[in-house]
Amino acid sequence: MTESDRIDMAPGGVGGHLPDPAEPRLLRDALGRFATGVALVTACDADDGSPIAIVVNSFASVSLDPPLVLWSVACSSMRHRHFTAAPAFAIHVLTEAQRDLTARFSRSGPGFAGLTLARNGEGVPVLPEALSRFDCVTEATHAGGDHTIILGRVTRFDLRRDGQPLCFFGGAFGGFATRD
Repeated sequence: MTESDRIDMAPGGVGGHLPDPAEPRLLRDALGRFATGVALVTACDADDGSPIAIVVNSFASVSLDPPLVLWSVACSSMRHRHFTAAPAFAIHVLTEAQRDLTARFSRSGPGFAGLTLARNGEGVPVLPEALSRFDCVTEATHAGGDHTIILGRVTRFDLRRDGQPLCFFGGAFGGFATRD
């Protein structure tokens, strides 16, 4: 029996694995069984106001009244201090056709170089063609383990009715086929 096949029995005979900080891969693999959408969060650099972005799958709706959303950024991210200090940001829900943006905004990607971008009323960079975009002001930040949870109040949003979402499942990007 391999380590990943071992099941620890909880009181009452319910099987399951115990989270082990020394072996986080198994928990990460289990979390990866939840398919998510993919979003690009943009803001302005805390030092010089230049555009910054990060790809996340931690985006979620919190409340319709007031309109609140959240996402989280790893404390180890080079962009962490910029996003946690940002007074405003924009969340772009990506289409399958925008998959190239995930590589563009990775650690070694070219970022905004060569892209045409606009800025919203708060000066935050926004990109066209997302399935939806949420312009937000930072409502609160909360420590959450090795991440910071950023709660945003939606001040404006944009919505496309066509296009397929970019999804993330099991450590890979893919699409979502709708039934007709």
